[in-house]
Parts: sequence; structure tokens; C-alpha cells
Amino acid sequence: MGREITVLLVDGYIDDPAALGVPPYISPIVRAIAGAAMDAGADRVEYITADMLRRGCRVPEADVSVVMSGNTVPGKYLRSMPMSVKELGALVPRLKGWKLIGGSAADTPESERFDFVIRRDLAASLYDGMVGKEVGERLRTLDEWNRWMMLGADIVTQHQDFPQPLIVEVESYRGCHRWSTGGCSYCIEPTKGRPLMRSPSDIIAEAERLRDLGVRNLRVGGQTCIVSYGSDCDCPVPKPEPERLDDLFEGLEALGFDVLHVDNANASVIATHPEESEEALRTIARRCTDGNVLALGMESADPRVVIENNLNSTPEQVLTAIRMINRVGAERGPGGMPRLLPGINIICGLDGETKATYGMDMGFLEGVRDEGLMVRRINIRQVLPVRRDFSTRVDQRTFKRFKEDVRNDIDRVMLERVAPYGTVLRNVYTELHDGNTTFGRQIGSYPLLVGIPYKVDLEEFHDVLVTGWGYRSVTGITYPFDINSMPMSALAALPGIGRKRASKLVMERPLGGFDDLFDVVEDPHVVDGLRDIVTFGDPDQE
Repeated sequence: MGREITVLLVDGYIDDPAALGVPPYISPIVRAIAGAAMDAGADRVEYITADMLRRGCRVPEADVSVVMSGNTVPGKYLRSMPMSVKELGALVPRLKGWKLIGGSAADTPESERFDFVIRRDLAASLYDGMVGKEVGERLRTLDEWNRWMMLGADIVTQHQDFPQPLIVEVESYRGCHRWSTGGCSYCIEPTKGRPLMRSPSDIIAEAERLRDLGVRNLRVGGQTCIVSYGSDCDCPVPKPEPERLDDLFEGLEALGFDVLHVDNANASVIATHPEESEEALRTIARRCTDGNVLALGMESADPRVVIENNLNSTPEQVLTAIRMINRVGAERGPGGMPRLLPGINIICGLDGETKATYGMDMGFLEGVRDEGLMVRRINIRQVLPVRRDFSTRVDQRTFKRFKEDVRNDIDRVMLERVAPYGTVLRNVYTELHDGNTTFGRQIGSYPLLVGIPYKVDLEEFHDVLVTGWGYRSVTGITYPFDINSMPMSALAALPGIGRKRASKLVMERPLGGFDDLFDVVEDPHVVDGLRDIVTFGDPDQE
């Protein structure tokens, strides 16, 4: 018998438009790497994450060490973040065997300390090396893709967020329908060529395997446009195939995940094929769980920027898509959120941009606001030269002022519409204490950040009633709210109460009902506002 072969897989987390991998997500790319290793003959894959290393996890001995890390879409994270260059540098001397690195970390100086630097498909390159082929740059075949996702599924159970609040992403297809035209100037998806679609049966089989392992939350991601799933791969603006999409989501819905979400959509597809798109959107809204967000890549409302960067949608098409998604998805689901809402991506620093571009972008957002529409998420970032360099120099002062204007004049209004006062957000998972404030989120693609203005136990699910809004988050109290047992800091967070009245309530407890509450508060408007919020439990009852 030969010696056992061990592959060490270090998940340094990736975050890019085609794959979310920062906790609570686990990227499909790392699962494919694990599957490729097993397919190539590995006896064991040791999976560790950046957070495990931060907590002092031992780096196992291995014959092959693989690191996947880096973000091409910088973001703000609540409790974790991709591995830093400094952390990567500290890790490399501890790795054994021959070493491979992929993700945007492959473009850092530390990558020179690896035997192989892979920029396309780390799973395919690892497989080739392990079976004795030359380690080069290629994309996996469809058969390999489906096989590796099944073989690598088990590593989800080793993730620190398993089973909750882990969100596992499955991919529906790769590539871009606009690949023959080069696609958007900044995007790497067109470099993957003609779309390669996975069948509904293969995606459902992977999802069923994940569910059997204990996964509760699933996101269908990776694709440039979920509405275009199953459509003509040679058409730049394909006509959606609603029946094919329904086949996929009917099967996924039947598996009974707690959360089933999607990601990107192409506004030009929705606007060009309204009847088929609306049917597809209704399928997504009906079969997925609420709080679902379709990110629309507008990138810029400036016609000159659209042309110079070959962007996929005009502002007019984006507005059409936003209206349709609102019409189809505005109804609230059992989790408290609308069933389906649009998101908008804006990229600054693209070719052709001027100071006037920011005014056009702001004017577009103001129009959406003034029309009474809802947008769940407005993502504003500067372009990264991942695919090529850009000649535009971003004026940081103008960029910062634009972001602040959006936060002040657009985001808060949208939060008030998406989660009005009194909305009960079900199953908010608490993740972080910041002073006396507890922060949490529902599990999902782009969940609302929820601040609870008192300490609540972490890593638990709570229902939260919305009482206020910030610029990027909502404020709320745990629901139902037992006025006889909650601490004074929580009482002070009740609408109309404050610290002075909270102190009086504590001294007068236990309260028997709203008459007792009125005797303390002495304001009928405040008491009326609390009637659907508070309960009067026995503080001595176990």
C-alpha cells in the first residue's frame, strides 16, 4: 500500500463579483479545490480558514498546500475579513509540500514564495499537478465541475460557521453572454468565455448533498445574470427561459433550506425582454425566501462612460428593471423583508468619467427615490485594475463627498421603506458587541445590519422590531419585549421611554399591564405606541 496523500487547503477568503467567500459565506471555489484534490487521489483534505488560524489553529502537515485568498471587490465586514498580506507572509513558512496560491493574493509579493501561482482556476491546476500533468492555466470542464462540487462538499462541515450562520454558494454557470464583445471593461467574467451552463439536475444534486450534510442556507451565485440562466449562450442580450429557471428553483425549493437566495441580474436583459423577465422574476420571488436581492450592474449613469467601457446596461434600462423588480417583489414575506428587491452597483474611476459623472449618478438615484421605489443596497466602489489599467484618476474628495451624499440623501430613505417602523425582522443572528450595542443580521445575500442598543447574547437568533434607522443600518429591539425582565438599558431603547422613564419603570416593576405602564409613563401616545411591542411577564417565573 502506498503512503497516504494529504492536501492542506487554506481558505483565506475571497470576495469578488462572481463568488462571495467571507464568513458567513463559504466560496464554491474552495469546495471545488477540495473536490479536485480528492478526484486526483488525495486521501484526505485538511481544511482550515483564516479565522481558525487567527484563533491559533495548528497548520497540519501536508504533501500539497493550497491557499485561496483575496478580494477584488473591497468591502466592509462585520466580524471577519480576507487574509491580509501580513498574515499570508506569516503563514507561508508553515506550509509543507509543494505550494499553490490563487485568488487576488496571487498578485501580491508573497506569491513569489509559492511553487505555482494560479490566476484562472486553482482547482483545475491542482488536479493537473496531482495527476502528473503540467501545472498550467485552464478552466475546468463541465464534467469536472459537477464531479468536484460533489466530492468537495464535505468540507462545509469543517467551517467554523457550520451549520449556522453558514451560507453555502452554488454556481449555476460561468462566463458572460457578452464575451464576444469583450464585456464590461473592468469585469473578469468575459475572460472566461462563452457561458457554460450547469443543468438544473446537477445543481439540485449538489444542493441536496449539501442539505444532507446539514447545510441550512443556500445562495445560487457565480452567474452574471440569474434571469438569463438556461438561455441562448451566443446572444449578448438573451431572451430568458422562465421554464428552465422554474425547473431549477422548484427543485431547490423542495429541499427545504431555511434561506434560498440569488445574486446578479442584467438590467438590459430585463428591459429588452420584459414579458419573459417578469415571469422569471416571479419564479425567483415565489420560490426563494424573502430578503432576496438582485444586484444590478449599472456602474454609471453617464452615457459617455457607458459607451467607453462597453457597459451592459443604460440608466434607462436599469430604471426599467428596478420598477419591475419592485412590482414583482415588494410583498413582504414571513421573515419581515420584501420578497425580492434590486441592488445597484456603481463604479467610480472608469474611462470617460468626469466630475459631471457624479452628478448624473446622484441624479439617477434621486429619481429612483422620488418615484417611491425601493432599493435594498447601493454599492459604491472605485474600479480596481484587475483586468486592465484605467486612465481616469479618481478625485478622492469628490468620491468621498458623493458617497456621503448617497448615504445621507438616499440610503436612509431606502432603509425606511425597506424596513418601516414596527417591522419585525425574524431570525436576526447576533454577531458582535460594540460597547453596549449588539449587531446582527438576518442570514442572506445582502442582509440589513441591525443594531440592538443593549447587549444580547451572541451567536443566537432573535426576532427584532425596527424602531429607527441610521445611514447603513436599522435599529431595533428584541421582540417580543418583556417589560418586566429586560434590563434598564433595553427599556431606555423603547420608543418614547429614554433613561429617565426606564429608571422609573425598573423601580415600579413588576407591571401588570398597560394601565400600570400609563401610571409610570403618563403619556398616552407613548403607551399606545408600545401596545404591539411589549409584554408583561412574571420576572420571577422560570
